[in-house]
Amino acid sequence: MIQVERIQPIPLEKEKAVEYAKQAVSEQMGLNATKINYLGGGSFGMAFGVEFEDKSQIVVKFLRAKDMLEKEVFDLKLLGEYCPIKFPKVLFARRADEIIPVDCYAMDKIDGKSAFISSLSKLFISKRKKQAFADNVTTALHKVHTHTSDKFGDTLCPDCDTWLDYYKPFAQAVMDKAEEMYKSNEISEKVITAMRNAWDKFDLIFSEEVNDACLIHGDLNLANIMVDNKFEISGFIDPLNSAYADREYDLFQFDNLMGKRFALRKTYISKYGASKNCDLKCAFYGLWNEVYCYIKSGILVNIIMNPLVKNMQKLLAKL
Repeated sequence: MIQVERIQPIPLEKEKAVEYAKQAVSEQMGLNATKINYLGGGSFGMAFGVEFEDKSQIVVKFLRAKDMLEKEVFDLKLLGEYCPIKFPKVLFARRADEIIPVDCYAMDKIDGKSAFISSLSKLFISKRKKQAFADNVTTALHKVHTHTSDKFGDTLCPDCDTWLDYYKPFAQAVMDKAEEMYKSNEISEKVITAMRNAWDKFDLIFSEEVNDACLIHGDLNLANIMVDNKFEISGFIDPLNSAYADREYDLFQFDNLMGKRFALRKTYISKYGASKNCDLKCAFYGLWNEVYCYIKSGILVNIIMNPLVKNMQKLLAKL
């Protein structure tokens, strides 16, 4: 089961990370970096672009939480094997030691910008371009979903006979932690009420059996889809908690970060179908995932949380 607990990031200043990146590529690849720049990061990762004398470039990512390295590297390789759209190729992985005290790995660089950033900078994207983008994203993701396992669970070791054997203990752990946080005023009454109402309907929401344990990306939203200046897809990046799972667990992310603007989830469902309760399940998955991210990082993003709460309550009211 995914661990539901607050993680304290390993301290890492950008200036030190630049030194570590230069040292790692020299040690692992025998190359001298001529330029290193910060590309971005989240609660537990920092990515740096590394350029060499011949102008070739790679990315070095530092992982500021323990026990992330093996899974991230494994999932990038696994997804890259089954996805027709490019994933970054892992070049080396290096565990923390006294010289570089943070796990890191290097990968080739996917050209372009995230579709989220690119779409913000474009005042107009034609309907045809949006549909072509949605078709390409959903076709590629469905291809990933066609790779299945006999068991549900983490890609490293799937060991559950059913989807709910894997997912429900995680959902229960998130619910329990949310109740603790509500008592300490870390979660609002609005959020906990939506969660309680949804939890009461868990058996109804998940009444349809999930037959196939499908490989999922786990975090495929516009921020993790790279595009060129013509808004053509150049790659997928940053899988998170990839698993052999309900394929619809990959669909709730399609509604985040302006994904609705491109009708990503609607396009996937129109092409490949969905369960009767798909909307309810995606609302549940989305809310629970955001609360889990808050538990893990301590960072509450109300601009994401509030619409998820509202959507969950709206769909529950229709039952």
